[in-house]
Amino acid sequence: MVETPPNNGKLAGKVALVTGAGSGIGRAIAVRFAREGARVVAASRTLENVEETARLAGGDTLALRTDVRDEDDVQAMVERAQARFGRIDILVNNAGIGTSKSILECEPDEWDRVFAVNVRGVYLCTRAVLPGMLERGEGVIINIASALGLVGVPKRAAYCASKGAVITLTKQVATEYAGQGVRCNCICPGTVDSPWVGRLLEQNDDPAAARRALEARHPLQRLATTDEIAAAALYLASADAAFMTGSALVMDGGQLAR
Repeated sequence: MVETPPNNGKLAGKVALVTGAGSGIGRAIAVRFAREGARVVAASRTLENVEETARLAGGDTLALRTDVRDEDDVQAMVERAQARFGRIDILVNNAGIGTSKSILECEPDEWDRVFAVNVRGVYLCTRAVLPGMLERGEGVIINIASALGLVGVPKRAAYCASKGAVITLTKQVATEYAGQGVRCNCICPGTVDSPWVGRLLEQNDDPAAARRALEARHPLQRLATTDEIAAAALYLASADAAFMTGSALVMDGGQLAR
């Protein structure tokens, strides 16, 4: 039996839209928000994945197939969310992809594909929900960036560049709309134990050794869990973070402290 979300949680009465909610961080955020009382719109390019997220979240969760790269798709997603729930209080721009290539190895079409999801997707979704937030005089936008948007590492040219753009866009949106009641922050995780990372590890000759190497990058000697990132997103979405905007919340197990 699916547990009914409480009506007295930290997000009681709120409507949250989460992109990339078919698995990993996005799924964990959607489920956590629903359990804190939010009505959730869970969006993903793969409908069956996001329908499973909606089942896990329970409550009044709406699953939508959406490609965040496509302006018409994004507009349709927002219109369906507003038709169902009347408004969007919280946007989590989580959809993202990456490649493991240097700038010389990364072909122009691969570069464009990463930026289309990681940057254009954030732009389109933010642009689509902002008018409603500004009309009501309140709203929260949370972008899932990366610790690699703050530093450069080998074999991550497009990913580092795209996440750096997300961090800067977060700050710009925050300063532009702070006086109109909209807060915008981003989370910069280190490596997260997610299906996407699992698929990358499986591409190695020795996946177990590759995982140990990833863990060793972090002074805490492990990967982050998706639930830990969801907990940070809940904090930023809630009234607990009412005086926080324009921030890049680093959750990297100490990686950038070295």
